[in-house]
Amino acid sequence: MPEVGERKLAEFCDIFCEKNVFSVEQSRHLLSKAKALGLKAKLHADEIVQIGGAELAAELGAVSADHLLQASDEGIRKMAKAGVVATLLPATAFSLKEPYARGRFIIDNHCAVALATDFNPGSCFSESIPLIFALATLYMNITIEEAVTALTINGAAALDRADTIGSIDVGKTGDLIILEFPSYKFIPYHLGVSTIEKVIKKGNMIFDREKGGIIHC
Repeated sequence: MPEVGERKLAEFCDIFCEKNVFSVEQSRHLLSKAKALGLKAKLHADEIVQIGGAELAAELGAVSADHLLQASDEGIRKMAKAGVVATLLPATAFSLKEPYARGRFIIDNHCAVALATDFNPGSCFSESIPLIFALATLYMNITIEEAVTALTINGAAALDRADTIGSIDVGKTGDLIILEFPSYKFIPYHLGVSTIEKVIKKGNMIFDREKGGIIHC
């Protein structure tokens, strides 16, 4: 890890703080060392068992904490006060048949929520953002507008990049998609198919369905 920090080979250090994986004490030790070497902290926290991962994320000033299915009320409130982004992964709960993270409670307690897929072959083998959007709005009591925010500017904040991406603002990278829907409210309503009309990356059109798909790389 000292070499990683010195050569700037990584930006973050993440750890799976969970029963039978890494304890709170082990996670604190690793992430404290990582921060001293210039790496930013992230945690997989309180996914299966409530062991204090959310509280540790707040204590260390982590950029984000993921999962949080079992996070305590106090842990969420401490994360909100410390400015830690709660990255919720509803398709993992769906795949594991576990209760969903308390999206409504987290937002109502003023903690920023991001949404992501957790795409991996172990617990969530899906990269579908529309599925994430639908699960968040249907089963986590997150409004459609809050889900849009969670998948854009708050997602950028979870990567410590909210100053350059995540919203359509002057000076930010011009990345956006255009959907065929007449309203953003259709996103969790029409599932299981691609509804992308155009993709713009750094201000350049790279995908246009009307022109046969990928038009620029």
